[in-house]
Amino acid sequence: MKQASIEKAFEEFLRTRELKLTSQRERILRRAFATHEHFTAETLYEWMRAEPGPRVSRATVYRTLGLLLDGGFLASLDTGRGELMYEHVLGHKHHDHMVCLSCGRIEEFNDARIEALQIEAAAKKGFTIQSHAHRLFGLCRSCARKHVDKPAGAHAPTPAAPTHESAK
Repeated sequence: MKQASIEKAFEEFLRTRELKLTSQRERILRRAFATHEHFTAETLYEWMRAEPGPRVSRATVYRTLGLLLDGGFLASLDTGRGELMYEHVLGHKHHDHMVCLSCGRIEEFNDARIEALQIEAAAKKGFTIQSHAHRLFGLCRSCARKHVDKPAGAHAPTPAAPTHESAK
């Protein structure tokens, strides 16, 4: 999806909330869509501080992220590390995530078999799926190798994975 279309859609969404597309909101939107990385609100705020343009407060970053989530422009991902990660989803195909509990690396994946099984399970229960988030928690290849190479008793505890999924 082209940047101009995204900005127009966001401006239309803001009008439904009786809000305007300010220069700060526009900067935040452009920066969020300029990256293909997952990012935190604090990372986005630091990007805003480091780049030229109208000053953007931390509060404006957080409020604008909330609007971008509500409008379906971004999705959030709880990696179990105490801070939400964000990614732009407008115009992108659905995907799920594998999250490394050691280094925090996030791998995106899509598996048609898993998608079909979810639909089948929902149908059996008479459930209509509106959205879903599928996250796998474990160790990435690199961290798994390091984990195996450590001597016994030298393993650092890994953060606990969230025990439930949120629907989004």
